[in-house]
Amino acid sequence: MAHDLPAVRADDRGWPFFGRFFDYSRDPVALFRRQWDHYGPVAPIRMLGEERVMLLGADACQAGFTNKDKALVSGPAWGDLVGPFFHRGLMLLDGDEHHRHRRIMQQAFTRDRIEGYVGAVHRATLAGLSDWGSEDGFRSYWRLKQLTLDVAAEVFMGGAELTSRAEMDRVNEAFIACVQAAGGIVRADVPLTRWGRAYRGRRVLEGFLREYLPSRRAARTPDLFSQLCHVVSDDGETFSDDDVVNHMVFLMMAAHDTSTTTLSTMLQHLGQHPDWQERCRAESEALGEEPDLAGLESLTSLDLVMRECLRLRAPVPVVVRRTVKETSVLDVRIPAETSVVLTPQFSHLMEEYWTDPLRFDPERFAPGRAEDRNHRYAWSPFGGGVHKCLGMFFAGAEVKAVMHQLLRHHSWHVDPDYVAPMNNHSLPFPSDGQPVDLVRR
Repeated sequence: MAHDLPAVRADDRGWPFFGRFFDYSRDPVALFRRQWDHYGPVAPIRMLGEERVMLLGADACQAGFTNKDKALVSGPAWGDLVGPFFHRGLMLLDGDEHHRHRRIMQQAFTRDRIEGYVGAVHRATLAGLSDWGSEDGFRSYWRLKQLTLDVAAEVFMGGAELTSRAEMDRVNEAFIACVQAAGGIVRADVPLTRWGRAYRGRRVLEGFLREYLPSRRAARTPDLFSQLCHVVSDDGETFSDDDVVNHMVFLMMAAHDTSTTTLSTMLQHLGQHPDWQERCRAESEALGEEPDLAGLESLTSLDLVMRECLRLRAPVPVVVRRTVKETSVLDVRIPAETSVVLTPQFSHLMEEYWTDPLRFDPERFAPGRAEDRNHRYAWSPFGGGVHKCLGMFFAGAEVKAVMHQLLRHHSWHVDPDYVAPMNNHSLPFPSDGQPVDLVRR
């Protein structure tokens, strides 16, 4: 029989209004552990003036992602954090509308289409890496962010007529502003605030995309922008101009922001574990300069490293939902109109599922061990349920293609004792830019 959600303990209420916001910003995993120890898998928490619920552990996350009684919705939850800036992106749609848009967009992420995008990833990566020389203390995160935006522009927009580095830097700054709005306290278009910067960023992104929209409508080209302009579902459904722009803003953010996190984590751990770096390099050197999708999929060591890095530092450590009616998770009642926080990052680090979970150990994903199969949701960096990341297979191909080129053209070292100081106010990133000692080969 279901029982009521427990009340927040007096010693867990945190700061007035802010609640546990600063605890999350300082160390999310420590907060997850505290919540788990105090309340179990369905844990109440106060944050930013609201009583919320955390779902902790693979069982609770599975219940939240699968959402069998359709009580949890995505749009209003993400809308509270970044709604004006990723308006009507796929993540912010629900129900029949989400299903319809996803069905159309799936046509742009078939295996044949991804195969066609791989060549563009290689071209953009080789061009972007051309000025990466030898440098101690190379701030890899920000250079990777620039690189992955260039890759996204090439793959998603064709890249051919995109103009200056200054314009792409302006677009990158706009994406950063929109993502960081999630950590905003003042949620209005107010100057000098996160949301104020994000409103300006959204205007930059819309202007940038609408400038190229007519040419993509006029002629079908291999890039994703053009595909969204022309794609037709099996039922004959298409996207309006506004739909195309909204989806492009969201997809370009997701494609370069989360990929940057994954790549920078891989750079760190391969720099700290030279045996794995050499193992991955040997596979890439044997494969050739610009492998196709099947070739990238054959990079088994690199795949193990990528999976382990997605586990250790999930690009999206929490996923938010809101209840539209009362529901129960693991026999705990959650009232209607409650903000719910799913925590895949916590599942990724639980001793219940992983051997020595804080240790870098890519072999844990190898067939002989397959620790990710200890529970269906022990490893869920791409979410789950109807909102599971549509671009997960493209993302894997992109990350492997970029790392393949890095391994062939560079080597690097990271102090074994280095621990990245993470900024957790929105999506996590290393606040020091993650320095590596880079050598061009």
